[in-house]
Amino acid sequence: MREYLKFYIGGEWVEPAQKSTFDVVNPATEEIAGTVASGSAADVDRAVAAARKAFGTWSQTSVVDRVLLLQRILTEYQRRADDLGAALIEEMGAPSALANGFQVALGAGQLTSAIDVLENFVFEEERGNSLIVKEPIGVCGLITPWNWPMNLIAVKVFPALATGCTMVLKPSERSPFTGHIFAEILDAAGVPAGVFNLVQGDGPSVGVPLSGHPDVDMVSFTGSTRAGIAIAMNAAEGVKRVTQELGGKGPNIILDDAAFAENVRKGVVSMMVNSGQTCSAPSRMLVPAARMEEAVEVAKATVPSISVGDPNGDFVIGPVVAKSQYDAIQRLIQQGIDDGATLVAGGLGRPEGLDKGFYVQPTVFADVKNDMTIAREEIFGPVLTILGYDNLDHAIEIANDTEYGLAAFVAGEDLATARSVARRIRAGSVAINDGFDFAAPFGGYKKSGNGREWGEFGFEDYLEVKGILGYTPAPVAE
Repeated sequence: MREYLKFYIGGEWVEPAQKSTFDVVNPATEEIAGTVASGSAADVDRAVAAARKAFGTWSQTSVVDRVLLLQRILTEYQRRADDLGAALIEEMGAPSALANGFQVALGAGQLTSAIDVLENFVFEEERGNSLIVKEPIGVCGLITPWNWPMNLIAVKVFPALATGCTMVLKPSERSPFTGHIFAEILDAAGVPAGVFNLVQGDGPSVGVPLSGHPDVDMVSFTGSTRAGIAIAMNAAEGVKRVTQELGGKGPNIILDDAAFAENVRKGVVSMMVNSGQTCSAPSRMLVPAARMEEAVEVAKATVPSISVGDPNGDFVIGPVVAKSQYDAIQRLIQQGIDDGATLVAGGLGRPEGLDKGFYVQPTVFADVKNDMTIAREEIFGPVLTILGYDNLDHAIEIANDTEYGLAAFVAGEDLATARSVARRIRAGSVAINDGFDFAAPFGGYKKSGNGREWGEFGFEDYLEVKGILGYTPAPVAE
């Protein structure tokens, strides 16, 4: 059993201000997998003070020095990849292939992307007689969720480091193992004391004092819309910058063409990745109403291929992260049944043969109306809703009829049509035919948040912009 009983503050592993711990439950076995120290406002104060002290020096380092540090971190990250994968299996039930594959690879990809961006980023330029300077914003409070731990830590920490900021990271209490190993990686790579600090704990004990701390200049949060609103309100008194990547209810518009069946199949599979615990998941599949029956048959034939079981085995998906998550998903499945949606596959309870662990059946509803609860609320589980549209204008109307706007998807053979549809969807990211790009911006419209992460766009929120007027004197007239 793992024991992580210290925090990383000021370049050292230190005892918490008070003795308090929380247990981490393995969602596949329902047994305790480890014990982690739980922080308090006093720990946040120490960590922020260390970050503030380090900022004066770190903010003045050269791009070359910061690139070299990120490269050393990449070496250590790759060396610890197996440790990260094992931790992901234990803390959140990610299947081995996913944990050791895409979950870990995303963190490395964000790091490589940050290095590439930093090497070419323009921090200052002359315009007229002024110098426009982009400077590090200061001390950053970084609050991350449990569902894609390495990606969501990396997408905040690496741009912050690259731009010359210092920081305090609070990982989710549901996935604290990877956060601890991540701190070990940065320590081994030689991150200067105080530049990166780690305090574990829950939202009320650590997240609230961190987001409201008067010496924190910027807060970056990824999580639920409810929590994001609370964090923004808590941070408002300090007039600090707050960026948020929040919930989603992604539409996936399947065009009416010869690739329809294959695109429906891909859409079903994509929805179930990570047990559906992805804010940008394609959770609302929109199909031509005239082909709803065909879509149902394809979905019904696809679900049996999505095996569910022990994350250490050869299964496509594992459990959801916690009993509370399992219970919430069951409630929404029941709501879908009660509201009259057609249950195509899956349903209530665990998959057959699994009597322990927070396993959810891959579930598909068809004939869903966009005013149903399962089409409005973020389920955050392996549950797909299929809705019918009359024409593309109707499809776009349905796609945009949501309080969210994080990610959307368009699938079809006619690229011109797909591009046209993508332009009309109100979302921060629209993928055409499974497009993926570390350099593209990621973030939300509406209640899906504000600010952007990934690539050079991810640097901007960690920078202040200064204009130095008269930097270049006007030429003297002869």
